[in-house]
Amino acid sequence: MKITFLGTGTSQGIPVITCGCEVCQSDDPRDNRLRVSVLLETADKTIVIDSGPDFRYQMLRAKVKDLDAIVYTHEHKDHVAGLDDIRPFNYLLRKNIDIYATVRVQEALKKEFSYIFADKVYPGVPQINMHTVTGENFHIGQTEFIPLDIMHYKLPILGYRIGDFTYITDAKTVPQISIDKIRGTKILVVNALQKEEHISHFTLSEAITFAEDIGAETTYFTHMSHNLGKHADIEAELPPNIRLAYDGLQIEL
Repeated sequence: MKITFLGTGTSQGIPVITCGCEVCQSDDPRDNRLRVSVLLETADKTIVIDSGPDFRYQMLRAKVKDLDAIVYTHEHKDHVAGLDDIRPFNYLLRKNIDIYATVRVQEALKKEFSYIFADKVYPGVPQINMHTVTGENFHIGQTEFIPLDIMHYKLPILGYRIGDFTYITDAKTVPQISIDKIRGTKILVVNALQKEEHISHFTLSEAITFAEDIGAETTYFTHMSHNLGKHADIEAELPPNIRLAYDGLQIEL
């Protein structure tokens, strides 16, 4: 499986509009972060986890020529806003895109993109096949997805374990039942918003503690804000097996 980080930033991205901080003004390309998303290329499918506001540009930048499915973690705008931009895949590949989401996320999508779900379909709207994610494992093609219950403050969301790869974003607390499902993963991806305390996201120190408890071969931090600091400075502070992800980073598993 090939993994590409399409975006590693928080809801505002980096640089933040109007911000003059050293991170937003950095000339290190690793400090430019689109909204969080990841591309999975398995043996038989091309899958994206979350389609945020930067989805169109992420597809162009990564030169994605095919797409089979989008899997959603939760319904916040920075994770779902780009759904409309699947239309070129519909038109040019002549296929519907499979969407995997919980019932609650599906209801949010129906409100946000009501025209997709209307009884009287307007010509040219995105063409999707909706699949309901429960607590049960599911397959996309040959690849098994294990849903992981995560708490984003008081909002239940999902992370996913896919083989030896685990992807978690927007976590503040992780129940023990999910920790047990994560253990043994080789690659862990988890959010690390900033150094200061935050109500709904892991801080840097909380993310490090979580990563060290899981003990993956390599952990990558994602969903980082400009308040975290410059990529080069923060990565120099991390334990050897913990790294900062960046847009465009690719991993083979």
